[in-house]
Amino acid sequence: MILTEQIRERIRAEFPKYPDKRAVVLPALHIVHDELRSVPHAAIEEIAGLLEIHPAEIHDTMSFYQFFREEDRPLGKRRVWVCRSLSCALRGGEELLESLSHKWRVAPGGTTDDGRVSLEYAECLGACEGAPCVLVNDECHMNVSAEDVEQIVGE
Repeated sequence: MILTEQIRERIRAEFPKYPDKRAVVLPALHIVHDELRSVPHAAIEEIAGLLEIHPAEIHDTMSFYQFFREEDRPLGKRRVWVCRSLSCALRGGEELLESLSHKWRVAPGGTTDDGRVSLEYAECLGACEGAPCVLVNDECHMNVSAEDVEQIVGE
């Protein structure tokens, strides 16, 4: 069993918020991904059991969104999304992504060897007024430089 009772309880707590258990697939994936930094195959089986659906339905949702990592590619301690929208690109977003990729020696979509940072690009973070912007885990930072991001990640 890969899901702790605490994780299972968090998933069960979502049930009353939706018309049926099937609708809890996405919240369940987020809960597991946040806790384990990936969604192992065994967790897919266990989520399916809790929701009383076939594991393929969990996997379909997981692969559709491409947000979730499988166990062979877990997230680092921090997930850094660099915005690539037009506003951010015009204000240095592409250069920011390239600079971080070079400094951390990791391509977008990858994780540093020490597991500290997963670097991603986002098509839009919805913070155009603060371009270029990044999302570090769940916190948006605007008008940033590579040095700013390094300091934020270091905290």
